[in-house]
Amino acid sequence: MTAYDPPLDEMRFVINELAGLEDVAALPGLEDVTPELVDSILEEAGKLGAEILAPINQSGDEQGSVLENGVVRTPDGFRDAYRQFIDGGWNGMPFDPEYGGQGLPWLVATAATEIWHSANMAFMLCPLLTQAGIELLINHGSDELRAIYLEKLVSGVWSGTMNLTEPQAGSDLARVRCRADKDGDVYRLSGTKIFITYGEHDMAENIIHMVLARTPDAPTGVKGLSLFVVPKFVVKEDGSLGERNDLRCVSIEHKLGIRASPTAVMSYGDNDGAVGYLVGEENHGIEYMFTMMNNARLAVGLEGVAIGERAFQGARAYARERIQSRKSGSGSPDAVAIIEHPDVKRMLLSMRSQTEATRAVAYIVAGQLDTAKRHPDPDMRRQAQALVDLLVPVVKAWSADVGIAVADMGIQVHGGMGFIEETGAAQHLRDARIAAIYEGTNGIQANDLVGRKVARDEGAAAAAFIAMVRDITAEAATVSSGGVKELAEALNEGVDALEEATHWVVSTSSKNADAIAAGAIPYLRLLSLVAGGWAMTRAAIIANSKIAAETGDKAFYRNKIVTARFFSDHLLVEAPTLSRIVTRGSNSICEIEPDHL
Repeated sequence: MTAYDPPLDEMRFVINELAGLEDVAALPGLEDVTPELVDSILEEAGKLGAEILAPINQSGDEQGSVLENGVVRTPDGFRDAYRQFIDGGWNGMPFDPEYGGQGLPWLVATAATEIWHSANMAFMLCPLLTQAGIELLINHGSDELRAIYLEKLVSGVWSGTMNLTEPQAGSDLARVRCRADKDGDVYRLSGTKIFITYGEHDMAENIIHMVLARTPDAPTGVKGLSLFVVPKFVVKEDGSLGERNDLRCVSIEHKLGIRASPTAVMSYGDNDGAVGYLVGEENHGIEYMFTMMNNARLAVGLEGVAIGERAFQGARAYARERIQSRKSGSGSPDAVAIIEHPDVKRMLLSMRSQTEATRAVAYIVAGQLDTAKRHPDPDMRRQAQALVDLLVPVVKAWSADVGIAVADMGIQVHGGMGFIEETGAAQHLRDARIAAIYEGTNGIQANDLVGRKVARDEGAAAAAFIAMVRDITAEAATVSSGGVKELAEALNEGVDALEEATHWVVSTSSKNADAIAAGAIPYLRLLSLVAGGWAMTRAAIIANSKIAAETGDKAFYRNKIVTARFFSDHLLVEAPTLSRIVTRGSNSICEIEPDHL
């Protein structure tokens, strides 16, 4: 497997030029976040990723986690790596110093997290869910729950999980049966949860499960779900660990990828019932859990960016080394490195442009999340949150799809060697595949987008985003050099297609829900490609201005423009076709009878 090299120059460019570090650092509480500090953080995060996490990625995949006598043992090196991770304070980067966090922006934490997911996605799934659980407790936990759990979770000494899925329920949480019976000041939980990432492991001292369950008199459906904190070890009044709670891992799944990450089947209440503590009020569990899920959705999207970057690096390195066939159009009979061949260059540019586009959108959303949390002006917070809400499905679903596509293309660049495990290319594809399923499948994300994020507010958030895109097309159209004007033309066609599809979604939503659902995935891809084109065009404008001013690395900025042009010519051009699919393609789907499929 090719060694991982964190793309720090690219990250710095996106953080500073596209996601707006200067504006983020002006927010209350972030005044000390300078570009120099961010550089230092990313350098150290890169060392952890490249030197500690990456070397145990392939071996972890080969060894896997194992369940022995009720105890899950992670692969060799994982426990030591986790200790270094938490000793460095990395787990608490974006959280309040009140709970032991570093109080850094989500923008900076997002970039560092990308590095670690690239280095070892299976390892990083543990901190991912811990951080989502922290966000849940900060927003919805009582003072008592925050006092007991947050400091240990922020430090990473304790880890967290998300317990939604049950064998009969899947993504249909209305069918959740896990039961919670009140017993004095606590509840006793009983039931089975499946697909629980790091539900049992040997890296943290305690595991804090966030569990959806139903009280006896609760209403049916999702409105009857409550949320409970259920620790592996019950915490005593002095904060020390007490007896083992009535919960256990009964098996771990044998998976396509992320084999080092234990995916547990958890059984609660085999004896007296697992002790659980109510979060907020009864019957509001799904509302609270969405806080955790949305945090995790952004992180899962980042997995797609990260695996895309790792797969690209491996494919590029192989293409530079592999000598095969003479160069087309050359009179020399000598074979050349395959990176000289146009089709290989096409594949590598496709991999890089899609990875850069998804990274840019993810970081921009992270910066907007900081604004939504910290800006002193309520209107600015509201506008930022509206953009975050609109683009969360894009970051999660599109980035996941891109990660899969890029990893798949990486195998193709390797040719036959890509199908051989020792290159690592196959592992990237196997690991990436889960991201399109995690935290609500991409189909669920698409339906959430068209239903809740577009139709419900009659397209207001989408219209605001479309206006932002049109501002960039207008700016790009005034740039006479570097091919930027051509980018404006393609982006304008793309945003026209998005506007057409958005109007159709809004006007059709109340009349034909099936038609809207049938076009949800194409609409999500349409919005994603326009968002990516918007970010890449912005990057090209900035890069062109840097070249004109003779500032910085000319080759780096020239490559930014070339990559933006490839994205525009090969990907953004899909937009008009996608709009046609959204607005006219539902009939065949709606008319087919299930028995005829």
